Amino acid sequence: MAKQRSGAEGTALREGLVVGSHGRHCIVETPDGERVICHPRGKKSQAVVGDRVQWQASQDEGTIEKVLPRTNLFYRQDEIRTKSFAANLDQVLILVAAEPEFSESQLARALIAAEAEHITPVIALNKRDLTTAFARAWERLAPYRQMNYQVLPLALTAADAADRDALAGLLAGKTTLVLGPSGAGKSTLINLLVPGASAQTGEISQALNSGKHTTTTTTWYWMDKASDTALIDSPGFQEFGLHHIEAMRLARLMPDVAEHATECKFYNCTHLHEPGCGVIAQVERGAISPSRYRIYGELFAELSQSRY
Repeated sequence: MAKQRSGAEGTALREGLVVGSHGRHCIVETPDGERVICHPRGKKSQAVVGDRVQWQASQDEGTIEKVLPRTNLFYRQDEIRTKSFAANLDQVLILVAAEPEFSESQLARALIAAEAEHITPVIALNKRDLTTAFARAWERLAPYRQMNYQVLPLALTAADAADRDALAGLLAGKTTLVLGPSGAGKSTLINLLVPGASAQTGEISQALNSGKHTTTTTTWYWMDKASDTALIDSPGFQEFGLHHIEAMRLARLMPDVAEHATECKFYNCTHLHEPGCGVIAQVERGAISPSRYRIYGELFAELSQSRY
């Protein structure tokens, strides 16, 4: 677990992986598996879980001197602040449940954020054992399957070998952020795949002074001894702002809209009211679902206002 360092230390920079964060504090894992509490140099913390960093040991802990270049950063942004989830991801597993009913708008926002950073999104629908509710939720996800998003059916509280094998195959050799609303089963999924995860979370939270059962700590878990497969557990959220995305870029990040956005009469079509719009034509034909088009319109209005 994270250690406080004592005694004289050299001043050479070391490399490490950020495996836990809360506020301005981080846990950095060294190549030999040691975990050290580190603080940023300066007033603002720029390192997030998944970052490769250069850090300098001090008498008791460590200081992050540099964040190495990222391949991507998954984050959300509202009118007030930006919240980063994790960096250098291979995929985002968006976990929703048959009950309580999930928000399609929040799902769409998370998918758009992943598309914007070229991160592969996977949707998992939990509570397959609730037959009626699951069938209703599965039907709501039909437009996403038609867009070729992978949608995985799960029953995590009674997970069998098939569920575990499906998840293991999906996650093997990758770094995956697990995202989901309260009640979707995120903790159950983490504990199913990472034995002792609850204990690790408690230790990291205690080291970061963030409380034993914090909901604001992001935590990295290794799923294998070879350290090839990783899961990142993220804090829950009520809103998912996309203010970092320009309104005119939105269509390109929604596959069902993007497929027909090049069929419009006008090159700067907003796909909301223009004559000769290829997107509106497909909505009228039923090729784009009404709920998806409504979400597009609401987001376009929101992002247009956020620029002024």
